[in-house]
Amino acid sequence: MRTFIKGQLWPAVAILLAFTVITGFAYPAVVTAVAQIAFPGQANGSMIVVDGQTVGSSLIGQSFDDPKYFSGRPSAAGAGYDPTLSGGSNLASTSQALIDRISAQVDALRKANGDAPIPVDLVTASASGLDPDISPAAAEYQVARVAKARGMTEDQVRAVVARHTSQPFLGFIGAASVHVLQLNLDLDGLLR
Repeated sequence: MRTFIKGQLWPAVAILLAFTVITGFAYPAVVTAVAQIAFPGQANGSMIVVDGQTVGSSLIGQSFDDPKYFSGRPSAAGAGYDPTLSGGSNLASTSQALIDRISAQVDALRKANGDAPIPVDLVTASASGLDPDISPAAAEYQVARVAKARGMTEDQVRAVVARHTSQPFLGFIGAASVHVLQLNLDLDGLLR
């Protein structure tokens, strides 16, 4: 028994403790330190700060109901854009709950924006339920409503949308997108 403890058990316990310290404490501390030094904004949540006040994250969408604001994609994360409940609804395309939700969303969009064809990203949640971006087509769909609510011309609103439209990486990886929170902050004159 004594040889078992000395020959097999003690080395196993020592290795367990060593790897616990290395992988559980030392490695995370080093990675956190490097991230804080090299990428402090991203490491702290990519927060958007206006006049010393945190108004959101560039990584997580928000709900905007006022007609003077652009709306983002619907969220399936909890009660809406809840980062602790990230994920899609997992409802099948034949689910009556999904059909009812999309039908209600279509009706609300038509009431607010007219009968033009509705871009699909305004009625479907992203896989994470937290997407902060919409397609340029979804932004264009909302331009007339936002311009009217703000007393601006549609061309003035389109110019602001263009400032917040990012193009695909290297011109072909991904899709063009418009960041909704930054766009709305810019329309309010709060972005510098």
